[in-house]
Amino acid sequence: MFQLDLKSGVPISDQIVNGFIKLTALGILSGGEKMPSVRSLASQFSVNPNTVQKAYTLLEQNGIIYSVKGKGSFVSDDEHSHKAIIDGATKEFCRAVRTAHQLGLTKDDLIKCIEREADV
Repeated sequence: MFQLDLKSGVPISDQIVNGFIKLTALGILSGGEKMPSVRSLASQFSVNPNTVQKAYTLLEQNGIIYSVKGKGSFVSDDEHSHKAIIDGATKEFCRAVRTAHQLGLTKDDLIKCIEREADV
């Protein structure tokens, strides 16, 4: 699973969304796999079930998971899910680049960082 950082300033629901997106992107969660119930995940993370429900709603709106009435939520296994993961990663990366640039990193600094981290 993944950890929540209650001191990060990132909303808990967003951390849950990002955690499941990462697990899906890494292949730890596969298409068709059942998601934990809202109550069990809320209990595991010691958070309000409404927070987990909000995260599940966001995941469903983005095509990462789907719900079956009376059965629960499941990881999507279609191309739309993969595109949503790539779009989310791109958005997060661009936000990080923008923040780093605002904090004084130059374009060359950013390129060196990308080359180092991506083994290019």
